[in-house]
Amino acid sequence: MPIYEYHCADCGKRNSMLVLSRSVGPPDTCKFCHGSHLERIMSRFAAPKSEEARLETLADPSKYGDLNENDPSSMARMMKRMGEEMGEDFGDELDAALEEGEDTEEPSTSLSDPE
Repeated sequence: MPIYEYHCADCGKRNSMLVLSRSVGPPDTCKFCHGSHLERIMSRFAAPKSEEARLETLADPSKYGDLNENDPSSMARMMKRMGEEMGEDFGDELDAALEEGEDTEEPSTSLSDPE
């Protein structure tokens, strides 16, 4: 079932709408500001992969041609690619730490404490 997205010209936020039937029309108002200036936008779509397909993609040696295991930023890029392929989100703080080559063996309090 498709999800349609609309951009509100009043508040600038994106509104998503799950369409269960063809007879359902676009929303009348923004669910955030209740403005009536909504424009339909092109949204992304996801093509689910099986676990086997994800593992095959990760096993492809051509994906690691630029890998230098002695360079922390190279390792960070590889780990980020592997995480994205497996559906993981490392978070901005961990991405920044890996890119700068910081030691991430011991998690910092900002990464381990949920807010």
